[in-house]
Amino acid sequence: MITVTAEFRINDGKEAEAIAAIEKVVAGVSRNEPGALTYTWHRDLKDAAQILVYEVYADEEATKVHRASEHFAEFQKAFASGLFDPGSVKISRFERIAAIDR
Repeated sequence: MITVTAEFRINDGKEAEAIAAIEKVVAGVSRNEPGALTYTWHRDLKDAAQILVYEVYADEEATKVHRASEHFAEFQKAFASGLFDPGSVKISRFERIAAIDR
């Protein structure tokens, strides 16, 4: 399994548009990516503009399917349009070594 985390900020005044873009990409992953086992977006409780995305994929091929998808390309366009702060992006990739899922 491959776990990916992404952190970034919603730009001021762009929350409604950003949430719409997030909901659209999540719907695309849900419909089209069986290898995406978890695709969860979080908002910081103290700073609502701070976003954390937690993604778990069955394997490396599933991450490639995600990155090549039309819905992800649409999200990247929305990201580049000024909804989010590109300077705040931090992406990390992990290999699972132990877990409990309920």
